Amino acid sequence: MSKDVSEWLEKLGLGQYASNFSDNDIDTHHLAQLTDADLRELGVSSLGHRKTILSAIKAMSQKEFEPVTTITAKTEAERRQLTVMFCDMVGSTELSQNLDPEDLREVNRAYQDACKAAIDRYEGYVARYMGDGVLAYFGYPQAHEDDAERAIHAGLSVVGEMIGLNQKLGQQLNIEFAVRIGIASGPVVVGDLIGEGASQESAVVGSTPNLAARLQALASANTVVVAPGTHDLVKGQFEYGELGEYELKGVAEPVCVRQVIGQTRAESRFAAAHRGSITSLVGREHEIGLVLDRWQQAREGYGQIVLLSGEAGIGKSRITETLQERTERDRPIRLRYQCSPYHTNSALHPVIAQLEHAAGFGVEDDNEVKLAKLSSLLSQSMQAIDDIAPLMATLLSIPQDDRNVSLGMTPERQKEMTLEGLVSQLEGLSQQRTVLLIFEDAHWADPTSLEWLELVIARAQRIPVVVVITFRPEFQPPWSGYTHVTSLTLNRFSGSLAITMVDKITGGKQLPAEVLEQIVTKTDGVPLFVEELTKTILESGLLTEHLDQYVLSGPLPEVAVPATLHDSLMARLDRLGPVKEVAQTAAALGREFSYDLLAAVSPLNFEDLHNALDQLIDAELVFRRGRSQKGGYIFKHALVQDAAYQSLLKSARLQLHARIAETLEQGYPEIAAMQPEIVAHHYSEAGFAVPAIVNWLKAGAQAASRYAHLEAIAYLRLGLALLVEIAQPEKSSAMEIELQTALGSSLIAIKGFASPEVGAVYARAEQLCLETGNRSSLSDALRGLWNYHIVKGEVPRALEIAARSLAIAEEDNDPARLLVAHQGLSGMMWLGEFVASCEHIDKALSFESAITEDRTTKDENLSFGADARVFVRAYGCHALWHIGEFEWSTQLSEEGITRARAIEEPFTL
Repeated sequence: MSKDVSEWLEKLGLGQYASNFSDNDIDTHHLAQLTDADLRELGVSSLGHRKTILSAIKAMSQKEFEPVTTITAKTEAERRQLTVMFCDMVGSTELSQNLDPEDLREVNRAYQDACKAAIDRYEGYVARYMGDGVLAYFGYPQAHEDDAERAIHAGLSVVGEMIGLNQKLGQQLNIEFAVRIGIASGPVVVGDLIGEGASQESAVVGSTPNLAARLQALASANTVVVAPGTHDLVKGQFEYGELGEYELKGVAEPVCVRQVIGQTRAESRFAAAHRGSITSLVGREHEIGLVLDRWQQAREGYGQIVLLSGEAGIGKSRITETLQERTERDRPIRLRYQCSPYHTNSALHPVIAQLEHAAGFGVEDDNEVKLAKLSSLLSQSMQAIDDIAPLMATLLSIPQDDRNVSLGMTPERQKEMTLEGLVSQLEGLSQQRTVLLIFEDAHWADPTSLEWLELVIARAQRIPVVVVITFRPEFQPPWSGYTHVTSLTLNRFSGSLAITMVDKITGGKQLPAEVLEQIVTKTDGVPLFVEELTKTILESGLLTEHLDQYVLSGPLPEVAVPATLHDSLMARLDRLGPVKEVAQTAAALGREFSYDLLAAVSPLNFEDLHNALDQLIDAELVFRRGRSQKGGYIFKHALVQDAAYQSLLKSARLQLHARIAETLEQGYPEIAAMQPEIVAHHYSEAGFAVPAIVNWLKAGAQAASRYAHLEAIAYLRLGLALLVEIAQPEKSSAMEIELQTALGSSLIAIKGFASPEVGAVYARAEQLCLETGNRSSLSDALRGLWNYHIVKGEVPRALEIAARSLAIAEEDNDPARLLVAHQGLSGMMWLGEFVASCEHIDKALSFESAITEDRTTKDENLSFGADARVFVRAYGCHALWHIGEFEWSTQLSEEGITRARAIEEPFTL
């Protein structure tokens, strides 16, 4: 272990663990990789000490240790969602005219420092100082799951900082500090470095910074205004004042502007985010039943602890909401504690917030009122409050003037007595009615709150209380050894439950099958993902309501990651630092990818690539299939893959897909031959239309040969969509003829010979053949049209087409096509002309001996639905039977059945 780590532990007051770190060779670059489990293994048994170390690791700067996953501003640009905050000091022009330059310098520095302090507090990134303006990004270079919320908190904090500046420097210089703040969220390209030296910065390209700057100009002094995009991301977390719609320079549509009044006074993040709009509960009856069973035990006096774990969005808070609803009839005393990602080092933050909420503190309350409300609250749970009230008042930072003597105890003793007083309050409440205590998001809890929680859990067994503690998998609870503790891990939804949830969100209106499939596939059974993606699609304009269902307004595009989930998904990727580039490359390969192909397209060497994949696995972003490092991998969430992929610039995507397609064709010909649709996809995404269409044709033919006609139709239509990208008309027409005729045969298999789509496809192919003089393909197009018209009952039109086919076949002296043309004319039997029909049957059969076995075999049969030699015998046996030639009719029938069995083609048989 390096001396740096030893000194670092000493600074934390945890030098006793230095030898443990040294014995296990923990160096500076290992620190950022340590988990709670690692610290346990290193001998850090105290939960508080582990939380202190993990919090310090999270906060350490790159200059201190250069940990491998530290995020710094990148030198390569990428696409991402960003929340931009623009601060401007009010009256700066007048100040510059009235103040001495040195005083003005001090004012500007104090103002900038105050802004930076507030922005840093919420882990924003100061991109630029512009005299009296400050530009900050939230979501770059490190994304968080709540960047828009952080930006608003930071904006309100900047306004608060102005009060302090006015009390100090403002009074001294006889000036008043005030700011205007505008905040906007949206997609940008960020990361290009501009400038040099100290003035170098990461440029942002997009409309979002401009919108934030325009909004700032609309704000009144010491207020924060937000754009609609920001409001939509955090609308339940804050209270707003409507300022109306404004026409803003450089913005196409009028913008609805809102002023942030303050944070919502809600008991939990879930309650704030779902004010008045909670989706009906789906599934989870087993889990809720288990918790309700523990509730009944607690009512009998046997306190219970439920540890509820699961990944973000899996439904932990939804279960606690349901638990509160279903215990309502028992009139429990409910206590709800919400941990915060912004206060992981603020001692007892969730406890303080709960006490303030329970006491009913108002914004306008003075200290006298607060003390009175606090005393009233405490008297509800205990008789004598003289000893506990001063401790609680100190905890809530309420000045007590001279009425109370000094607490007269050491800080350690004061902390101990405060925690004991909080537990006593809980015990007092439990003597009145059963208590339901919900402690949410323990993974964000500060160490002191966890100490209090440990005391609660130890005492709970003897009092009527249920304590439900929710947390994410990265948190390792130390309480599972207690006999009254139940651990419950929430799993993802099955496909059927996801569909049920979608049905709840749509109000019972059915979605198109392809839309529903995309939702189920992309959300991987995470309820929050299901909810947000469904709402995004419903609000996208892709669907229109028709009676009791939704219908697509046009082709279904690949649905982008919902803005409400983007920050959360990007935060997971950003925490990986440089390893994210491997995730981006893998994302271009697909949800599932092989090590060999990733290694072939990645610039990393063997060791670095293995390390990167190990980090992706440790972060639970990808899973390895099997034990071999050179096996297959899969992204844990389809939306994580989408987020990684969408963060790539379009130019980078084009280059990457081209490299993948070329690698597949040159290095993995067996994959290219067996799965041409993969090669086609990458060429399509690379913008190489011709090789993409060639491979879509191969994929369509291969799928059709396996009777996977729906897939064949999809592949061929993807090829058709690329034709507009081909500059040479002749090349485009030739490829379209191939695509249309191949599409026709699969449409016949799925929708029948007389489907209007079949007729339209072959009519288009005929038109192109006539325009380009393609006689060979014209025969195929005419054969398709003959099928369409004969089955539709338009016999004269079908016979006319067959006559044209015969003329072409005779000119080319092509036996196979002559057989097909005469068989087409044998359709005269549908007009009662049985003798003439039999004459054409005779002529068709006469060409069989001239046809080699490599023609008119299975491949060509599939183009028209059935084998031509069987088809002519089918028509022949009908026509012959009608003129009394029963023996010959029976012979042709038997010959047709024998051939159909021999070629093993089901539809023909």
